[in-house]
Amino acid sequence: MEKIIFRILRPHCRNSLVIKRTFYEQYRSSYPEIYDKKPESPKNLTFLQQWRNSYDLLKSETKLFLEELKEGFYLLPKDFVVDEIDTVWKFDGTQKSLDQWIVNCDKDYHHGYSTAKLELSSFGTGIFHGILDTRVPKDGKTTHAGYCNITSIQKFKSFGRRDYYNWVNYNELVLRIRGDGRCYMLNILQKGNIDLTQYDCHHYVMYTRGGPYWQVVRIPFSKFVFNTKGEVNENQYPVCDAHITNFGITLADKRPGPFRLEIDYIGTCYNTNIREEFAYETYNVDRT
Repeated sequence: MEKIIFRILRPHCRNSLVIKRTFYEQYRSSYPEIYDKKPESPKNLTFLQQWRNSYDLLKSETKLFLEELKEGFYLLPKDFVVDEIDTVWKFDGTQKSLDQWIVNCDKDYHHGYSTAKLELSSFGTGIFHGILDTRVPKDGKTTHAGYCNITSIQKFKSFGRRDYYNWVNYNELVLRIRGDGRCYMLNILQKGNIDLTQYDCHHYVMYTRGGPYWQVVRIPFSKFVFNTKGEVNENQYPVCDAHITNFGITLADKRPGPFRLEIDYIGTCYNTNIREEFAYETYNVDRT
């Protein structure tokens, strides 16, 4: 069974080029109008405008810092109910729900011709759609092409401190989606601060069905396969639930054509029916 899972995941992971890109590159390619635009020089601002901008920034960051201190003094644990879904990302029809995601594809890096967008439907849900193109550019370097991806933005604390999603109390990922019959790759990213751990990620394939009906996809964390730089790692490790930096969805099924994935919410749950800690053997392969 383990060999079958690895055989299914390997071609998807090989084409999942997004994890070979840093968050810096993803942001630049997705928002060129923001990144490439030169910021307004402080010399063009009056002293009063500079002081007002600094005061507003300090005020918002201080407010967030005080909220963090308040949460630290709670003696009782946070509300937690077993077998109940806690929503992490929800498309509620607002622009803020879209701003939590970064959209990119191989066309953004001039390594392909795919296109992708993330928009709101008339009902307020998120629609990840576009055209997957598997044509390989004749640049003499690219060997694989055809992927589209959305990735959640990095989570930060006050004053720009890096934060993580803590899913220690959960054992299952839950998505409410309406698909098109394609297979999508779910990515749980655990980016480290050094190059050796920058591309650590866990993957699992999500199978969707076409038609007008919604489906609730429930995938235990124990089923996710550990990958490094888009390749299934021979040494497997379970998901570190307290060190989640980003979550993403990738389409790279080698089937050119239009795609459409409608998303209502993405959440976590503690399922009392799940007793498995990790589905794969955790021995280390000694090549010496």
